[in-house]
Amino acid sequence: MCGIAGILNLGNESPPEERLLRGMLGAIRHRGPDEFGIYLSPRVALGNARLSIVDLSGGQQPICNEDRRFWIVFNGEIFNHVELRAELEARGHRFATHCDTEVILHLYEDEGPECLRRLNGQFAIALWDTRERTLFLARDRLGVRPLFYTRSGSRLIFASEIKALMAVPGVRAALDPTAIEDILTYWSPQGSRTCFDGVREVPPGHYLCVRDELGPAQAYWRPQFNPPDRSQEVPFAESMEALNDLLVDATRLRLRADVPVGAYLSGGLDSSLIAAMVRGLGGSRLDTFSISFSDPRFDESPFQRLMAKFLGTDHQVVYATPSDIGQALPEVIWHTETPLVRTSPVPLFLLSRLVRERGYKVVLTGEGADEFLAGYDVFKEAKIRRFWSRQPGSKWRPSLLRRLYPDIQALSATGTSYLTAFFGAGLEDVDDPAYSHAIRWRNCRRNLRFLSPEFRQRLTERQRSTPFMLPPGFENWDALQRAQHFEITTFLSPYLLASQGDRVAMAHSVEGRFPFLDHRVVSFCNALPSRHKLRGLTEKHILRKLAARWLPPEIEQRPKRPYRAPIHRSFMNGSATPDYVRELLSPEALGAAGIFFPPAVAQLVAKLQASDLASETDEMGLLGILSTQVWHHQFLTAPRAPRPLDDRDNLKIIRDSVTPVV
Repeated sequence: MCGIAGILNLGNESPPEERLLRGMLGAIRHRGPDEFGIYLSPRVALGNARLSIVDLSGGQQPICNEDRRFWIVFNGEIFNHVELRAELEARGHRFATHCDTEVILHLYEDEGPECLRRLNGQFAIALWDTRERTLFLARDRLGVRPLFYTRSGSRLIFASEIKALMAVPGVRAALDPTAIEDILTYWSPQGSRTCFDGVREVPPGHYLCVRDELGPAQAYWRPQFNPPDRSQEVPFAESMEALNDLLVDATRLRLRADVPVGAYLSGGLDSSLIAAMVRGLGGSRLDTFSISFSDPRFDESPFQRLMAKFLGTDHQVVYATPSDIGQALPEVIWHTETPLVRTSPVPLFLLSRLVRERGYKVVLTGEGADEFLAGYDVFKEAKIRRFWSRQPGSKWRPSLLRRLYPDIQALSATGTSYLTAFFGAGLEDVDDPAYSHAIRWRNCRRNLRFLSPEFRQRLTERQRSTPFMLPPGFENWDALQRAQHFEITTFLSPYLLASQGDRVAMAHSVEGRFPFLDHRVVSFCNALPSRHKLRGLTEKHILRKLAARWLPPEIEQRPKRPYRAPIHRSFMNGSATPDYVRELLSPEALGAAGIFFPPAVAQLVAKLQASDLASETDEMGLLGILSTQVWHHQFLTAPRAPRPLDDRDNLKIIRDSVTPVV
């Protein structure tokens, strides 16, 4: 796991300056503090900040192939590198290291961009072809690892984090207003957009080949689903065995490392199953890590302790209070580089710090099961609403929603009038491609009311492209498959694997690995009949049946509980309210940023200060406003100046002065 950075001069042979790469790598040294490397040539410069996990002594980057035609910097892991290496050696390739990075080079040498289909991993790749003078940038199928780029004059600049781009003189940090609209609606910027105007990210499952001009990204993989066809179905028991074998193998591959590997335990089904599979694969020791909350509404520590005892692990816990969350938010925003509408990333930031303090660089987690095996409430909610839409006048059909959300007081305390008003909007619009998510997005979009009139005008003046492109075959998918598509493309990579995954883990130089996101597991789950995933209102049906052989019944049978963290009491806590909250929510600070309307924000703050209970929409509104103000201050008003690499750092510089052969 690493951070990468680089500069390509478009259309000219002027060499990028070494000092620029030193500054870029200095901005992301947290991603790879073990050693650094820079490759300098007449047209391109590549940089790497390495977190050494595989081939600790021999894997320093940049790395070249045998004839020095190809040079690479790489962030991530290729889990099937052992098998690919054997194949390449049989073809005659010679290796100078034992690391997975070099495998990519030789595979690209033989197969070009098609090599991406052979990689089982999580990665961001920058590869320079000295002969063709072409830069190849690529990102893994699901976007586990980030890769951003921008154009400044005649230079293409890329890096694992945006702050590295901003370390280059001439790259201006400016707000993209549409990204704020996206965040308040969908929780994250959509498509290739970021919060920074002119900065884009390589989309998941895409690559760029750049020579003299920057063209569009090319897709090599997209999530696909099989249209329902009972004549082609595999029996359930056979499917369950196949899923078991795939998950065990995906877990086995993700244990490949030359450093110890730990596991997260949330107390839920997914992380518990992965930890149990790790235990089943052998090894005398397993350290597990969990988050415990002082607020019992969010705490799952009894189930975490039960599972740790069942597995016999050395269990470590970070205890998160609302005050801890409030104090840590600014540092989290610095690492996520985007505003948030949920505090969930903050405890995970604190947890990764604990992992690093215990001497670990790698943890396995359960992310991905909810998206690909239908674990979220949004899938069940859409199913109930479709059922209700067949008899929209029914009095009892909407009452099924009380079973889905027993913890929402408004549902248990009121009659069907509330249910009808809230969940009945757009009830019969079942042909809407995004029917499953319409309620969520409409509810979140209410917080656009806090935007200032001037900012709204800026949004009106911008030409807004649609954030969603429906994939080929979408019209043939069933309702659950369509809902899964939107959850995967609008939530998994842009939010969950970014703000709640890579960024808060790598803030403390910790690599997360996700067996459920093995592309073989993903394709298998997408091919399953929907009723094997969502049976009635039971989520992850096939996984629950499988888990019965691995887990104690208290874990296997417990209802799904979404991971959440306290919001408004983390920032509205009387005399314990953090100083930055008062400062950034003041009329003066809001007016200076120009994004939100101070009187509307003041009204929301007063409402939240007056009550211990707050609606989810209001809480998300508060955090969206506050985190945007923090982001604006950190990146636009008073940006940090990270320390460039210097002689104190373990830095290798390679200067290639040979003129490329055309």
